Amino acid sequence: MLSSYFIIVTILAVIAVASVLVKKLTMPAGITGFIVGLLIFAGAGYTGVIMLAVFFLLGTSATSWGMRQKQRMGLAESDKGQRTAGQVIANGGVAALLGLLSFALPALSSLFTLMIAASLASATADTLSSELGNLYGKKFYNVITLQKDRRGLDGVISFEGTILGVLGALCIALVFSVGFGFSINFLLIIIAGTTGNLFDSVLGATLERRHTLNNNAVNFLNTAIAAIAIYILYFLTNIS
Repeated sequence: MLSSYFIIVTILAVIAVASVLVKKLTMPAGITGFIVGLLIFAGAGYTGVIMLAVFFLLGTSATSWGMRQKQRMGLAESDKGQRTAGQVIANGGVAALLGLLSFALPALSSLFTLMIAASLASATADTLSSELGNLYGKKFYNVITLQKDRRGLDGVISFEGTILGVLGALCIALVFSVGFGFSINFLLIIIAGTTGNLFDSVLGATLERRHTLNNNAVNFLNTAIAAIAIYILYFLTNIS
């Protein structure tokens, strides 16, 4: 067990340092990401860390993809998408807390691990649907009114972006299933991740537009909603 932690600490440290050096993470974000990764490993093992890595790789790639075009459209993130500690917590904080619960309550670890997957599926879906949906979407609609709205505004979705979000959730579901076995959980993770992503848009169209919540708070809540959604789905599908 100690050897496993030594290995994962080394891997996470190397990834954190490399991410800071290539300016994908700020220094505080690198430290925060290391802690998040360690807590997820404590609760979900190597599969949990791989899910986190897949989210990070897909998310950073999507943010960097088409950067010049995003800059021309005024949609590029500041500092070319370099993540802050707040953004790391917003996207991975729920998964880290669930990892800690899984470690502390091993009898419920299978449920908490499933919730970790759902939260990361939602974070991945949200990042891909917003970063790539703004590039490849054709028509954009307000998620509340379903009326046409302006590309890039909070709470605005497109068909293309939504599908890309589903594919992002599918990637996390695939990693989970390879690690823990294929079952109905594969579908549940996709549903919960997509649910969290859509709730992100609802929160964006309402509370974020009114400046009641900022983007980090909305992202944290969408991952929490996905975790709650799969908690409910888990029990509904296990009613005998």
